[in-house]
Amino acid sequence: MSPFFFLVFGDKAKVFLDFKQDVANVPDTEINEYYETLADKFIKRETDLNRECLNFIKHNVAGKEVLDVACGGGFLSEGLASQGFDVVGADIIIPDQTSTNPKYEKAVITNLQFSDKQFDTVVCTHTLEHIRDVKKALGEIERVCKKRLIIVVPCQREYAYTFDLHLHFFPYEYKLRELVGPSGVIHKLGGDFLYIREIT
Repeated sequence: MSPFFFLVFGDKAKVFLDFKQDVANVPDTEINEYYETLADKFIKRETDLNRECLNFIKHNVAGKEVLDVACGGGFLSEGLASQGFDVVGADIIIPDQTSTNPKYEKAVITNLQFSDKQFDTVVCTHTLEHIRDVKKALGEIERVCKKRLIIVVPCQREYAYTFDLHLHFFPYEYKLRELVGPSGVIHKLGGDFLYIREIT
């Protein structure tokens, strides 16, 4: 596998190859630096969301105020804002601010700066698989959610070396259920798992 990584990623191949081995001894602040270092090497696409999950999210937002946690380039945030929702897109690296809706804020998922139950709907897609303290991240997105929580993770087997720096893998529904607990519904949509739960 190593020659292929060096062919594709050049001098940054070792960062990918050593990531899973090194991550246990790296502070959270430095994990974020991995993503900043490798930002120019990731596959450039508008979104990791497949069409089925994207359509589901667009038709299942509750209320008016939406938080898109780990919004990436803002594809979903922009789409929801165009539907009339008031959207905050939060990430460790935020897109350029071109309008007041969506509003982008720099944030760390394990320590969100938002108030309890601040947003009617909280959406978190293709993110939890990257977070070392995934339980803490889940607790934070639940804390700031008032009505509906929507999470998308890839249905993916675990591999020693991956292009995507995933730390957690959800090859089966029960693996996601172990994380999110017994309440809420899990759908398999277009190769990903989508979890939706009403907050009471």
